Amino acid sequence: MDGQVVHAVKGERANYRPIRSSLCAGSRPQDIVAALLQLHPFTTIYVADLDAILHRGDNTATLIQIKNRHPQISLWVDAGLGDIAALDRWLSNDLGRPVIGSETLTDLDTLDHPLSGSQPVLSLDYRGDTFIGPQQLAGDTTRWPSQVIAMTLARVGGATGPDLPRLRQLRKLAPRHEIFAAGGVRHNADLADLLQIGVAGVLLASALHDRALAADELSRYG
Repeated sequence: MDGQVVHAVKGERANYRPIRSSLCAGSRPQDIVAALLQLHPFTTIYVADLDAILHRGDNTATLIQIKNRHPQISLWVDAGLGDIAALDRWLSNDLGRPVIGSETLTDLDTLDHPLSGSQPVLSLDYRGDTFIGPQQLAGDTTRWPSQVIAMTLARVGGATGPDLPRLRQLRKLAPRHEIFAAGGVRHNADLADLLQIGVAGVLLASALHDRALAADELSRYG
């Protein structure tokens, strides 16, 4: 947001402030990415371009800098893509794999776009128990791409633990999809719980910046 990495807390975006990380000084995205890669050899970095999501500009220049500096990293980027035209514009920039958030999705046909490299990632966005987005998408897995993020906004940055009941429900609903958990992970025990219920991966932020997860713990999960 505004060219800085911010500390996302419970989806209350008006209150987001530049992050204070124990991994490095400042909140410049380039420095944060470098610090994360020093902590662990991550192969994928997830980015939410909050300015684009909120329709008040974008952080494309920063994404270009990150991609040029770390060409080996796969970027998953939620840039507020809502329709096919927006997705086409994003693909023309070749800045990473598009994450389509249900929060901003206005045209379900966007999920069927014939991408040249890979399918988009779908982020199923929840605020509390409420699904945000086209309601038919919440339970109709036929429109889902193979990889789906379960984004529980109320747990993001809240250190309350992942939403295990919802994740179990989604795993049961879509057993052939890869489900990625987002929001609430505090420590290694949470990662073990997520592995046990069969999630494919997890979006981590606060637990890394607070050093609640050490490098040796991260290495157990690849």
